[in-house]
Amino acid sequence: MKRKIIKIDESKCNGCGYCVKKCHEGALEIVNGKAKLVSDKYCDGLGDCIGECPLGAITFEVRETEDYDEKAVIERQTAKLSQRASKLINWPLQLHLQDPAADYFYNADVVLAADCTAFAFGNLVNKFQNKIISIACPKLDSNKEVYIDKLVSLINISHINSLTVVMMEVPCCNGLLYLSQQALSKSKRKIPIKKVIISIKGDLLKEEWVNV
Repeated sequence: MKRKIIKIDESKCNGCGYCVKKCHEGALEIVNGKAKLVSDKYCDGLGDCIGECPLGAITFEVRETEDYDEKAVIERQTAKLSQRASKLINWPLQLHLQDPAADYFYNADVVLAADCTAFAFGNLVNKFQNKIISIACPKLDSNKEVYIDKLVSLINISHINSLTVVMMEVPCCNGLLYLSQQALSKSKRKIPIKKVIISIKGDLLKEEWVNV
């Protein structure tokens, strides 16, 4: 059928992406530095994106094309949202803010990660998606006893199953493992502790279980 649909002049487009943000149907993407219409069926022809282009690279045209498919648009948007959805299963993350008695800690496998690791190792949340995550910095946080007391409570009261300590390959991060071992030595229960080392380039260097 013939209907009104947008037309992109690639010679004028500079890939700024304003049109992509304005398109509520998600019909536009930036590909190789240019705005592209992903599929005609995603474009409703209303042209919300046109006024957003500072270079006038988007106009209307009437041509033979497939119908606008609202169902396909919804399915595409749902798929994109599921890809972006966080795999975290607890909040807050900062150990100072967490309550050791929170339900999500009970019988859980806990990851205690140095603050920097989440930025250096982009796959951290995916790798540990079935575990409860806590973050802390053994160098910048002054009251180390708070960490130890909370970890003791997690072991004794919340009965966590294991503790994985994720650290950068820098000396100051060793303090996080030391605090965890101190907490374990003061606890009535004994649980396994795993050490995970991340390089400054973001590579996973080592995983190993450690003794007290």
